[in-house]
Amino acid sequence: MSDTATVTTPPGGDAPARRRPALSPSRASDFKQCPLLYRFRAVDRLPEVPTRAQLRGTLVHAVLERLFALPAAERVAPRAKELLAPTWTELSSDSPEWTELFADGEPGETDKWLASAEKLLDSYFELEDPRRLEPEACELHVEIELGSGVLLRGYIDRVDVAPTGEIRVVDYKTGAAPREIGEAKALFQMKFYALVLWRLRGVVPRQLKLMYLTDGQSLAYTPDEAELVRFERTLEAIWQAILKAGKTGDFRPNKGRLCSWCDHQAHCPEFGGTPPEYPGWPEPDPGEETVLDRAD
Repeated sequence: MSDTATVTTPPGGDAPARRRPALSPSRASDFKQCPLLYRFRAVDRLPEVPTRAQLRGTLVHAVLERLFALPAAERVAPRAKELLAPTWTELSSDSPEWTELFADGEPGETDKWLASAEKLLDSYFELEDPRRLEPEACELHVEIELGSGVLLRGYIDRVDVAPTGEIRVVDYKTGAAPREIGEAKALFQMKFYALVLWRLRGVVPRQLKLMYLTDGQSLAYTPDEAELVRFERTLEAIWQAILKAGKTGDFRPNKGRLCSWCDHQAHCPEFGGTPPEYPGWPEPDPGEETVLDRAD
């Protein structure tokens, strides 16, 4: 069994071959929300400026991953907080443009921001004791092709496997517990992971657990096989709709409440903008999620 994608190099070439377009939970959610948003992110790859909250989520996820790499006895709150600054240094070295979000701030802005990340870690430790856990995997890259030919790809924050074989999928959310629309989006993501693990391992996860670190709440959900079969059909329908739009370039906008948070209003017809010229389909890898996608 392989949980990771394989990138091959063609004979006589130095560059990796293009991977097949795939569907990730973030991009599937984008298309459901607004097909044009999917196009902007997956096909046009328009740049988006991350928020400090997104970067904080990315940082906290990275710290928790490193925390579980430590011996169990060292997985305590003070040790987690010690990891914040060096982890941020590492992340911002890989993406130096992230530090520009603090360039115009007052002295000490970065320290205040890191302190806000400490509060999220405090909240995490109130929800569970990592010394009592031995996850099978953290930040697990999973990929599988369904019988219909749809390729699914994503990253799972944490997979716990009990001695009895029961699987728990855990996802950290650095925001507050959502209202109805946000909860549905979060469960969509978790059902995606549950389906992938079921098809990879033949076992339906016993529990899907969302941990909201801003307000210290958790949401647990138990899927069943029939539900995942229906969800699989939903993903297949989404992918067919994406392929249909991809052939023509007809990715239509869907104006709604979430437009207020969209970075691409200047290119959206609903706001008087004009999309870039359609570059064609497929892109090298429109299914891949970024670290910011996976943060929250």
